[in-house]
Amino acid sequence: MKVSESSGTLGQSATPTSVPGEKVAVSVFNNNATGAVAFTGTVTVQSCTVTTSQSNLPAGLVSGNPLVPGSAVPRIYTGVVYTATDPLGSTFSGTFSLHVFGHVVVPPGNYGDEVNPFGNGFDVYQQHQYAGAIIAGWTATKADPATHFLRLAGTSAGADKFEYAPNGVATGLCVSDPGGGWASDPLRDGLILTASNNGPWQQFIPQSDGTLKNLATGLVVNPNGTGAQLRGGTAPSPWGGSAYTWTDYAHLPG
Repeated sequence: MKVSESSGTLGQSATPTSVPGEKVAVSVFNNNATGAVAFTGTVTVQSCTVTTSQSNLPAGLVSGNPLVPGSAVPRIYTGVVYTATDPLGSTFSGTFSLHVFGHVVVPPGNYGDEVNPFGNGFDVYQQHQYAGAIIAGWTATKADPATHFLRLAGTSAGADKFEYAPNGVATGLCVSDPGGGWASDPLRDGLILTASNNGPWQQFIPQSDGTLKNLATGLVVNPNGTGAQLRGGTAPSPWGGSAYTWTDYAHLPG
């Protein structure tokens, strides 16, 4: 889980505090490495720092600086209160909205991509992050977030799901072969992103020859060259492009 608040100045006191002419300014920023929200406060006259605290937080978060991720239910919480206290004990308070994001916790080695012998993996076309986005074949690398996925266990024995996770952040969108059920899908049995669920359309079973067979359609995932949409087929491609190996992020090329 991570918490988020837009960078910038949250507020500034309109009247002096402990010292004539003194004003307190509070800013906030996101630490993308840790998922925490950090606060800074300054006093305009004395040029000294202030301490900050938060209240009216959702259950699962504890006041602190930084405000560290916890177990809060993912949603946007409005009316969170911050209080700045200067070295002489004067205080200034304001409110802001806090966005809590949920993250899927997966075992180590389950963040990466399915890659075929030619180095092409699952790729979200142009990093489109919405249901209906095309899954194409493209070179899988650490540098390309469009080729980053979480491998999750399906509900059927041996089946896997693949959730789009650019730079490791889960999106709630999984690779699916809807079997022609989406009018927006350019190809019948073309692979697209759909909202994550436990349906068979999103579950793929690895075969002994390295191919991936969709649980709902029984079709094998086939590429049609770099940049083209992946689609289900009754048989693997004769040139070997349908043999996929899960490659965790640490072993993807830079």
